[in-house]
Amino acid sequence: MYKYDQYDHKLVNERVEQYRDQTQRYLAGELSEEEFLPLRLQNGLYVQRLAPMLRIAVPYGLMSSTQLRKLAHISRVYDKGYVHFTTRQNIQLNWPVLEQVPDILAELAEVEMHAIQTSGNCIRNTTTDQYAGVAPDEIEDPRPWCEIIRQWSTVHPEFAFLPRKFKIAVCGSEEDRAAFLLHDIGLQLVVNDQGQTGFRVYVGGGLGRTPVIASSIREFLPGEHLLTYLDAILRVYNRYGNRDNKYKARIKILVRAWTPEVFAERVEAEWAHLKDGEATLTGAEIERMKGFFTLPTYQSVDKAAVNQQLQSLAEEHKGFGRWLDRNTRDQKQNGYASVSLSLKPAGVAPGDVTDRQLEIIADLADRFSFGELRSTHNQNVVLTDVLVSELFELWQLAKAAGLATPNIGTINDMICCPGGDYCSLANAKSIPVAEAIQRKFDDLDYVYDLGDLELNISGCMNACGHHHIGHIGILGVDKKGEEWYQIQLGGSANKNAALGKVLGPSLSRDAVTDSIEKLLDVYVENRLETETFLGTYQRIGIAKFKERVYGTGA
Repeated sequence: MYKYDQYDHKLVNERVEQYRDQTQRYLAGELSEEEFLPLRLQNGLYVQRLAPMLRIAVPYGLMSSTQLRKLAHISRVYDKGYVHFTTRQNIQLNWPVLEQVPDILAELAEVEMHAIQTSGNCIRNTTTDQYAGVAPDEIEDPRPWCEIIRQWSTVHPEFAFLPRKFKIAVCGSEEDRAAFLLHDIGLQLVVNDQGQTGFRVYVGGGLGRTPVIASSIREFLPGEHLLTYLDAILRVYNRYGNRDNKYKARIKILVRAWTPEVFAERVEAEWAHLKDGEATLTGAEIERMKGFFTLPTYQSVDKAAVNQQLQSLAEEHKGFGRWLDRNTRDQKQNGYASVSLSLKPAGVAPGDVTDRQLEIIADLADRFSFGELRSTHNQNVVLTDVLVSELFELWQLAKAAGLATPNIGTINDMICCPGGDYCSLANAKSIPVAEAIQRKFDDLDYVYDLGDLELNISGCMNACGHHHIGHIGILGVDKKGEEWYQIQLGGSANKNAALGKVLGPSLSRDAVTDSIEKLLDVYVENRLETETFLGTYQRIGIAKFKERVYGTGA
């Protein structure tokens, strides 16, 4: 993984001291609330419903065990002993004391972490596939490109105050595991007819009040031109984006108003002034960055013998067999697997992890995965390089820590924002709805029979829970001061990205779980063999689902 150089250390440490001074001046009454607002946002600090919230950057989801132990320490000393993994692969503290945030940032800097640009109208942290570097289907490891983008975007003076927040995702494979089509800029690594690797560039995706799937504006961009082309896109957006209305300020609105074709023409015209300029990447610089992401020293493995042993253990231990099926997947290296540690046990807010669990995950990463781990946009944690022969031992240890619930990809592996329990923007609570669904569908045989199913919950139209792209999406809405919930069907975040359609009128919280059960009944009754919920929905349409929930004539 990338290691800070002297410039990184200097920048982050100076930012900590700068923010310490800003905080002291605010507390002394020398800065108004209005003046302090952009300063704290630039350092990841929101003021939520009950307390401040600090969002810590996890660049492209990659962390070391050392960093995780520091996060455990910080959550124990400065917070309430847990952290929350977000849908942007970041980590949030829900209860920090404003006065102590500079101390937290100083401790983060000790392990090459920060909270810069996790909030505010800037370029946020770049995200990617949680299996980057080990996915068998990837064209190229996207992490070096993510790091190049991180360095370019960090404290970029020209783009520090954009019309709205801005998010970039990079995907290294044909299958989209980064939801890049739902980002302001989505970059997909591709190979052209000459065998050269570069990027297909998508612009204008996003969720929120106006969900939009991104449009391609360039079919092939050579890697050396990445930064100059990104500069061109951001310059066009920075100049023409709507600054008068925050709900119309995202680049997706501009792209849709102009059409992708016109937007592409404007970008190309701007790029003509930048192409081959000083921000052009040299081959040496690209290779230098790739050098930070070399493969670990793998062991030679007798795959046949190991697989036979696994099969025997899976037959003897049913829980292990289920976990193997749901929480592990093959990777490039023979004899190794990637393992998802589920942060979605019943009764726990999705994505929440205690300080002790963080330490255990760090220990597991050291013991089984070369000291590294990944956070996912599905609010789980992945160990990417686990010897297949050690999976049983890992399962036992993870199970004892409450990290081995075999539910990855099922209805209980739901994405869920903090909602009205924490967020001042939310119209309704999310976590109690998630818990009710988890407890309702706690029969694993039934859950496995349902197959792959993505259920996403957002407490408001900002869509931090990605409800628009869930096979089943739940949105909290306000009705005369009361909490109600709108259900959507048919969303998808893969390469054939789709936005969900509203099922019908919003429902009371008490009615949500029973309505989900009715939707699942329609699926089970109408599915073809091996057909997923999404596949059945796409084939039969919404009418039968709507009728089952609302009755005949709905």
